[in-house]
Amino acid sequence: MQFVVKRDTLLKSLNFVQGIVEKKNTLPILSNVLLQLKNKKLSIVATDLDIIFYDEIEDVRISTEGSTTTSASVLYDILRKISSNSELSFDLKTKNKLSLKSENSDFNLLCLPTDNFPTFADEFKEKEISIKSNKFLKLLNKTKISISNDDTRHYLNGVFIHLTESQGKNFLTGVATDSHRLSSSSIEIENISNFSSLILPRKTVFQLCSLLADNSEDLNIQTSENKIKFTLGKMKLVSKVIDGNFPDYRKVVPTNNDKKLIVSSKDFINSIERVTSVSIDRKEGVKLLINKDNVQLSVNSANSGDGNEKIQAKFDSENLNISFNSKYLIEIASEVENKDLKINLKDAVSPVLIEDVSDKNSFYVIMPMKI
Repeated sequence: MQFVVKRDTLLKSLNFVQGIVEKKNTLPILSNVLLQLKNKKLSIVATDLDIIFYDEIEDVRISTEGSTTTSASVLYDILRKISSNSELSFDLKTKNKLSLKSENSDFNLLCLPTDNFPTFADEFKEKEISIKSNKFLKLLNKTKISISNDDTRHYLNGVFIHLTESQGKNFLTGVATDSHRLSSSSIEIENISNFSSLILPRKTVFQLCSLLADNSEDLNIQTSENKIKFTLGKMKLVSKVIDGNFPDYRKVVPTNNDKKLIVSSKDFINSIERVTSVSIDRKEGVKLLINKDNVQLSVNSANSGDGNEKIQAKFDSENLNISFNSKYLIEIASEVENKDLKINLKDAVSPVLIEDVSDKNSFYVIMPMKI
């Protein structure tokens, strides 16, 4: 196995591999990346057994075909430190040693034979869905903030992707909740009727966001009984889906919150960040005293003091006192595209609905805190 490839091309692929492979693994082979030379191209494969990443590089000069696996993190680290646009010469000297040469550098990397590397059957028979990458990335970014970290309710550890219908239009909708807050975002789609609902795991969501942020090609999605495949040009990401039933989230979306607060998103975020500076562990909630034309924000920390601030706002009801987890408020407000936040309230203890006037297909629900 002998080939020459550009450093930048291979590094781009290995950058995505880093998010897939686990550095500390009970199976050493899973810390490795598979390099395979066949049919005039270099294939790169990495997996943690739940997610598989594939990439193909055609801009490669192959002297001898073959395959091997070597440490993903070591190879990535070396390539990061080699100068840009360099040519890399690889030569598999023995089944356990891969030579890598570039300019004045010479490395010998330890390898494991490919026999132990997991093989995967391609069992995707459903029709492919094609979506604009930037639209699906937006959906994931808006929903991933609410993914739960509670492993006892594993079905909340991801984004629920499913078809919805509204006013005669079809949507692909993503929803995530940790039971304290909920995020929902939808993309209008056509000619899709057979998409099976699924829960996309947290790790897959974050890896997919990295891929989509770096790629403008259309995203193709295909599902099987317990897996989903995303194709972006030459790259593929195959993931298991979470086995479980996502709760009926519609029950917690408020429909009769008739008190409306309009406040500048930027001012709101900046103000919360300032008043919470006084809190060392940031776990103290932020209190909001909402008046007709302003909101008074305050944080009172037993260990470090208190912070207070007033910002302009419009409120169409009587004064209201309500408290929230400051981190949750900032994360939601940061995803709202409009310059203003539209916050729909009922009272101090009921769920609050936050809308984005610039994106009618996204909304957020947040539970108040008791302080």
